[in-house]
Amino acid sequence: MKFARKLIPVLFAGLLPTLSMANEYAWPEAETRLIGDNPVHIVEPGEHLELIAKDYNVGFLALLSANPGVDPYLPKPGTFVTIPQQLILPEVDYEGIVINLAELRLYYFDTENQKVHIFPIGIGSVGRETPIMTTKISQKRENPTWTPPASLRKEYLEERNIVLPDVVPAGPENPLGTHALRLAYGTGSYLIHGTNKDFGIGLRVSAGCIRMRPSDIVWLFEKVALGEKVRIINEPVKTSYEPDGAVFVEAHRPLSIDETEVGKRVLTQPDPRITHWLKSNQMNFSRYRAALAVQSGVPIEVGNAFAQNAAAPEGAAEL
Repeated sequence: MKFARKLIPVLFAGLLPTLSMANEYAWPEAETRLIGDNPVHIVEPGEHLELIAKDYNVGFLALLSANPGVDPYLPKPGTFVTIPQQLILPEVDYEGIVINLAELRLYYFDTENQKVHIFPIGIGSVGRETPIMTTKISQKRENPTWTPPASLRKEYLEERNIVLPDVVPAGPENPLGTHALRLAYGTGSYLIHGTNKDFGIGLRVSAGCIRMRPSDIVWLFEKVALGEKVRIINEPVKTSYEPDGAVFVEAHRPLSIDETEVGKRVLTQPDPRITHWLKSNQMNFSRYRAALAVQSGVPIEVGNAFAQNAAAPEGAAEL
């Protein structure tokens, strides 16, 4: 990490935050799922968003979504870039590995040390989607070999005129990198692995496996045990009703081509307190829908349930 680069907090508090490539968070307090904050990076000459994303260990698309209007390849020096490190935890049990495909993030819940570690990932491309699953780690392999599936070898030959070998040995040409974790799902063909290329983290680029940065997979490999629980979910919208009554919405662009699923997904199984709050006032519902439409990938506070009259005016939202 290049600590010489300029960094300021969102609210200009005056003190530089301590950066962690691991993106480690304290265990959330009871009744809250909102963690972290969003520091702001000042672009220096020669920087681009992929480089900044790597420095802060966030995904490329996550950084792009949080900074609409910023040229990803030629950002103007002096531009303020929001680093999306504040987030709402998925509504799951806090244990093992949780991968949210819509976020392109992997969560590791370290119950022993009461820490949450969050990493950007690459996932399956369109047509080779990473499946939703609940499974476990069935194998850990250092210096893995790679056996390209027949369909991929055919694709490379027909579309790129490249002949892939039946087996790629361990080494710098192996796209799995130096470490791999096999998932027990199905025939065991899905892996969480590293990469031999400095590209594709925070993007939909793989043949279905989960791709991590080299240093991240080494850390995770050493941390997890055989049999560790793994859940892969697809939740483009997360909400949180905080202890002080604040209501937050975090919306990501859905993997489905049907954009209307963003609103429907959350409204089918909302927190009952948020449902009541939305019904209480048409303005609440409008702010909520506006946050969904932005799809910035960062939590947006859409109101406070304790700071309003709960009486529903004429025309209140119907859920």
